[in-house]
Amino acid sequence: MGISILIVDDEENFRKFTGEYLGLKGYEIFEAESLTQAREQLRQGNGDLVILDVNLEQGGYGLNLLYETAHEPFRPPMIVITGQGDIDMAVNAMKNGAHDFMSKPVQLERLEQSIQRAAEIIQMRKELMYFRESSRPDIKFVVGATPEMEMVMKQAKLASESSVSVLITGETGTGKEVLARFIHQQGPRKSKRFMDINMAAIQPTVAESELFGYEAGAFTGAEKKKNGLLHEADDGILFMDEISSMPMDMQVKLLSALENKSFRRVGGTTDIKVDVQVIAASNRDLSKMMKEGTFRDDLYYRLKVVNIDLPPLRERKADIPELVGFYINKFNRERGRNVNNVSPKAMEALMKYNFPGNIRELRNAMERAILFCNGETIELNDLPADIILNKPR
Repeated sequence: MGISILIVDDEENFRKFTGEYLGLKGYEIFEAESLTQAREQLRQGNGDLVILDVNLEQGGYGLNLLYETAHEPFRPPMIVITGQGDIDMAVNAMKNGAHDFMSKPVQLERLEQSIQRAAEIIQMRKELMYFRESSRPDIKFVVGATPEMEMVMKQAKLASESSVSVLITGETGTGKEVLARFIHQQGPRKSKRFMDINMAAIQPTVAESELFGYEAGAFTGAEKKKNGLLHEADDGILFMDEISSMPMDMQVKLLSALENKSFRRVGGTTDIKVDVQVIAASNRDLSKMMKEGTFRDDLYYRLKVVNIDLPPLRERKADIPELVGFYINKFNRERGRNVNNVSPKAMEALMKYNFPGNIRELRNAMERAILFCNGETIELNDLPADIILNKPR
């Protein structure tokens, strides 16, 4: 994520030296030698973060900029710099919302570490602002900026455009169904139906009739004909979650339906032609199941024309601030709240936690935090105990 930094200091050498160092680290640098220039830079949107000198010969008391912006909901994090090393001043600055406080000469490595901590909050804020201003209030998918998610999106867009079979793998809670719905929304079938079935949630004895439907009189209780999900999803998408739970005899019938683009209802004698894009998902290792003889290899290769592996949240922690911003906006809207910030300690705890329940666990944690939050900022104590103590269940 690109971050701009505004350096407010009346010493040209400090601005130049610090700016060159941070510029080489990939940050966009703006400068101001007075509060007047600093206010103008911020008015123009230049400065996601501010490095603020306390004593400015040409512009007065630097901390005034901190006080002036105290009530702004998205005030840039400010790192206060002084040559005096005044402890009382540091305490006062931190009480008034400074992100950090450092004495000159500034240690550049420590400065960069402080900026990196602030970057997590900046990213969350940007995401929150985006969703508040977005004309798509129903958006349910956060892409993220990690290389892993860039690959996921590349594969998902390819799958949506070509309407091929897709196999989505990943741990429980990584968002497999959400990704399947994203593929549906992005492709040529978006105006058609999206049908879903969780194979682990239905009895094996009724799986066939759920998928293929049945004719009247096919079995006891079948008083009239019923279309199956394959029929209902014609021209659209059928999402089959937990495909690993499908019985072997059903795997044969599903493979035949996919190969021939046709099937028969239970008790039927007529082939029904369909054009359905199938998206399957599993949190189990299907290749291992193939070796064990519990999943057919021909069905496996038929389903995984495109194989998308969703990484667990612990492997894409850089996306946590963006996800946090998304869920704050979502639960603000649903519960009529106005939370607009996360304290540094709370964000630090979220970034350190490994989330065994993945995005689903993060979602639940943010919903709880919104409920427990007494003001506009989520504090550490608003989070679940597992995250505070960093002890997954």
